[in-house]
Amino acid sequence: MGACLKLALFDLDHTLIPMDSDYEWGEFTIALGWCDATEFKRRNAEFFEQYRAGTLDIHDYVRFATQAIREQGTINSIAAHARFMSEIVQKAIKNQALELVDQHRAAGDELVIVTATNEFVTRPIADAFGVSELIAVELERDAQGHLTGEIKGTPSAREGKVTRMEQWLAARSLGWDDVHTTFYTDSMNDLALLEKVTDPVATNPDPRLRALALERGWRILDLF
Repeated sequence: MGACLKLALFDLDHTLIPMDSDYEWGEFTIALGWCDATEFKRRNAEFFEQYRAGTLDIHDYVRFATQAIREQGTINSIAAHARFMSEIVQKAIKNQALELVDQHRAAGDELVIVTATNEFVTRPIADAFGVSELIAVELERDAQGHLTGEIKGTPSAREGKVTRMEQWLAARSLGWDDVHTTFYTDSMNDLALLEKVTDPVATNPDPRLRALALERGWRILDLF
């Protein structure tokens, strides 16, 4: 790594994949019979709308979203996620998203997925794109290695994405001035990071982000 390092940063949900992976994982656990369908759907929909509105309390959401995997345990949860990948996620990944990532890989850029979804859900998805560097919501574990339902460190959501990226850079003895950064995202929730990077790209943008991108002259990319 050197002073001319180029980074390609990607949000995940609705940016590289045409879905909200956390929401769809919740729906998948309903299909498995892991939770009460009516109550889970109601709360999951509420949290999803809060996320879209930018009002989500991510700590409350992570407690809710990890309840089923905490109750089911590691072995059952990993096996279920493998099914989730093959039955839902892999079928949804578009060639144009894979090609975008491959273009940056071929150019020699360092690839990083920066997502507000937790690491349990997103690590296998990042692997499917061949991206080893994942900045996701980290989940706290107790002394026995079991998930507690709490978040470890700063959650990579909203302004937290900037904080986590700065930690990632600092671990490599780098700062923002040492790198050229391109960031792809669909959401106004990522405004703080969009304003920090060298090259912000509104990707499959929501209406508010599309309007802001047009106003500021940011690149707009409609992948799907």
